[in-house]
Amino acid sequence: MQHIASRESLDATTARVLEVAEPLDSAGLAELGTQLDAVSDLLLNQVGLRRTLSEGTISSDRRAGIAARLFSAKIGDPARAAVEFAVRQPWSSARDLQEALRRVSRTAMFLQAERSGELDDVEDQLFRFARIVEGAPELSVILDDPTADPELRSRLVDDLLRTRAHPLVTDLVDALARDTGGRSFSHGVRELVDQAAERRDKLVAIVKSAVALSPEQTARLTGSLGRIYGRQVSVHVEVDPKVIGGMRVQVGDEIIDGSVSAKLEALHRRLAG
Repeated sequence: MQHIASRESLDATTARVLEVAEPLDSAGLAELGTQLDAVSDLLLNQVGLRRTLSEGTISSDRRAGIAARLFSAKIGDPARAAVEFAVRQPWSSARDLQEALRRVSRTAMFLQAERSGELDDVEDQLFRFARIVEGAPELSVILDDPTADPELRSRLVDDLLRTRAHPLVTDLVDALARDTGGRSFSHGVRELVDQAAERRDKLVAIVKSAVALSPEQTARLTGSLGRIYGRQVSVHVEVDPKVIGGMRVQVGDEIIDGSVSAKLEALHRRLAG
């Protein structure tokens, strides 16, 4: 979402979802996430409906009333409260409303994993799946193809993950396969990793090292990055022999490259210049 209005509306809707989620148990959170995801699917396929529910010339009360009549018998009270709140907000486009409901459905799912103590495992599995996709060109070509049938992409993801991954990981990636939001599938998986980390107010650091780091080395690196950025950091280590030595750390768009390969490349540029 590029527009300020939609970003502010997403923040407000996320806060509302967290509010209605507060008293829910694990089953209630699962239902909330699933139902918000289903509403997002409906708006994805019903262009006219999502335009109506986000149309600025229609009063917010009327939009909320339409949503109430449409969903009152189909979703539970927490999900309906979240949807009615969302449609009252100003959105820069109808697609932004639909994508926001997708994102807050994930918020509910991540909250469920957080309360059950499984969020670390979910985040790690999402990260590893992202690395698998990026490291397999024949797979990423299929999943990132914007013309691919979403249902076929969904079945491929299901074949890859079913029985091998945490059920929440499978559900999240399957929802992404059905709706990439106009971006690449690979980008969407990285966003899932980031959102899982954000649930715990953490930054994500992707570390490439020539060798696996010991738990002690990982802990020291995590502590150092936390001091640098002033926040907790979720560190994911990827072994990459091309690094040769040292390591390459990426936090968001910032790269700290202390690898031997980077130093050799810099030396080569100086010699060539």
